[in-house]
Amino acid sequence: MDFLEPAFMQRALLAAVLVGITAPAVGIYLVQRRQALMGDGIGHVAMTGVGLGFLLNSSPVWMATLVAVVGSVAMELIRAYGKTRGDLALALLFYGGMAGGVMLTSLSKTGSNANLTSYLFGSLSTVSEEDVTAISLLAAFVVLVTVGLRRQLFAVSQDEEFARVTGLPVRLLNLLIAVTAAVTVTVAMRVVGLLLVSALMVVPVAAAQQLTKSFKATFVLAVATGITVTLAGTVTSYYQDVPPGATIVLYAIGVFVLLTLLAAPLARRRARTAAAAAVEGCDSAVPAGRKPADDVRV
Repeated sequence: MDFLEPAFMQRALLAAVLVGITAPAVGIYLVQRRQALMGDGIGHVAMTGVGLGFLLNSSPVWMATLVAVVGSVAMELIRAYGKTRGDLALALLFYGGMAGGVMLTSLSKTGSNANLTSYLFGSLSTVSEEDVTAISLLAAFVVLVTVGLRRQLFAVSQDEEFARVTGLPVRLLNLLIAVTAAVTVTVAMRVVGLLLVSALMVVPVAAAQQLTKSFKATFVLAVATGITVTLAGTVTSYYQDVPPGATIVLYAIGVFVLLTLLAAPLARRRARTAAAAAVEGCDSAVPAGRKPADDVRV
């Protein structure tokens, strides 16, 4: 347990736990909405916020949060109102965000390509006390929204038209999902990195879906998977001196493969059980003294 002694590892592990909770908690709604790559797009936009933080000599985490929220709102409005040119507008937003981040970082006196790389792919040693404070506050907001409004968010993610008929504020809830996803991206960027955060939002959810059927069970298993892989990846990064973001994502993919292999025999067993129950139900429906074949008329 010597990895708990360094102060930077204590901060990194706390950040990893918060990321492991928040990323799948938001990702389950994005997967339901078939917007699995939304986190990747927000990550590109958040790069401009990181560069702006370096340029203005302010906190890159808070600046990235501000820019990511604005970008996510723009993405949601383009999705809702954009027609034939919507995909082009999103592409310009994504690549413009990446280019803006690189340019602003190069113009700043405090930033460098090395500093930007730590935000792109994650870094354990650079997680400061200020970062932990910001991550904790942002993670609290994400958990409050994703858990407190889970019924409304699920209804909107499942069927917008039905949610609108029931009287839910669909447009507001869609914007809230987008903003929460943006906040989650900035929460995760110090541990996983902006370019890999989308995988942590999606892969644990996809892994949980291999074994679960209900939304609640999927939510719980996805969060448990997220916490497990982020902690395992952070500890592995400390001992093996490998990038934490890539390690965490590879662990998540490994869990997905494992659960997929376990799900196959379970699915076959359930199918055999259901078939046997159906046969027993048919037999019990036949009156005593008669065989099922007696009811067949040629």
